Amino acid sequence: MNASLFLPPFPTLARLSQQTTAPLQALVRTTGYRLRPPRAVEHTPRVTTRQARLLASGVVGPQACAQIRVEERSGSLPTIVVGGFVPDATEAFYLLRGGLLKFGSVFYLNYPRRSFSTDLFLAQLEDLIGEIVATRGVRPALIAVSFGAGLVLELLRRAAERGEPAPLAGLTLVSPVACTADLIDLGAPKPTTLLGRVLLPYLRGTGAPDGALVEKSRTVFLRMFESGAQNRSALRFLLTRDETQRLRDAVIGTINAIDAAGAFERVRALNHLPAPAAPRVLFSGPALVLYAEKESAVLQENAPTWLELSQRTTAWLPQGRCIVVTNHADHPVQHASLIFHSRNFEPHLAQLYRSIRQRPAHAA
Repeated sequence: MNASLFLPPFPTLARLSQQTTAPLQALVRTTGYRLRPPRAVEHTPRVTTRQARLLASGVVGPQACAQIRVEERSGSLPTIVVGGFVPDATEAFYLLRGGLLKFGSVFYLNYPRRSFSTDLFLAQLEDLIGEIVATRGVRPALIAVSFGAGLVLELLRRAAERGEPAPLAGLTLVSPVACTADLIDLGAPKPTTLLGRVLLPYLRGTGAPDGALVEKSRTVFLRMFESGAQNRSALRFLLTRDETQRLRDAVIGTINAIDAAGAFERVRALNHLPAPAAPRVLFSGPALVLYAEKESAVLQENAPTWLELSQRTTAWLPQGRCIVVTNHADHPVQHASLIFHSRNFEPHLAQLYRSIRQRPAHAA
């Protein structure tokens, strides 16, 4: 598959400034969307073995189930995407979905609003991978972002311990956050990152936080999403006015829908994820670890996951590469910025998908 499938149309024009080409790309994209509107519909799982077993145990209830949505296409390389804390995967990949859909269907896992269970989420994810393998005869690619990448690393760690490698065609981890120590140095006098300052009260508490703390968290996450005037300016060149409003409404809706229990249980889940220890192979297929050039608002300076995956990439992922995604100086790529810097991520995903297509995709 040609890498240009992921890249903006009209390559000659693409050499012009972003201010010139991006509105044209938005016009081309939205014209195509009028012919075939983007619509991720609810997916009814056909394989629920692990999920059903966990729910039957009574350890966790159905309110903790993630929502699975899908955009169906006929390609032979489906993709599963897992987002970070916010926004939902369906919004985070809005501008990248077109490239992914050229290869096959895209499945989105969105976290529950009022609860969370790592075990149940991983059960649903493993069931979905198993369903794709069983019903479509191919292995899916998996892309996970920030906190979602930490969950995927935990899935791979557990699978490796069982001696049952996950049947994936390829793996991408974007700005992975796999433990609390990635965000907060608990030995320091105070957190050094914006997100660390938000999460510390949750970690010190023993139950669901009060409404004031949750509201403060919502404000910070929304501020991080918009990143002030810089991101609002970027949005004007990436999206039409209607798209911008719909996307912002969806993100705000997601942030506001997460209640105190849901927020606390997500943070508790992160706090229970183990920090990377001695390296071991977690996935042996084509893999990509993408960090932003400006992770400082989220990752603390000595984040253990960053140190391991950037310095000993192939010890964990033998065919993996770790890349720092960059942009021009006045608009640097920030943590998991898949919306505002989609054009910077596209070439790296294109190269990975090209390498995946050069390998047998069918499940054994």
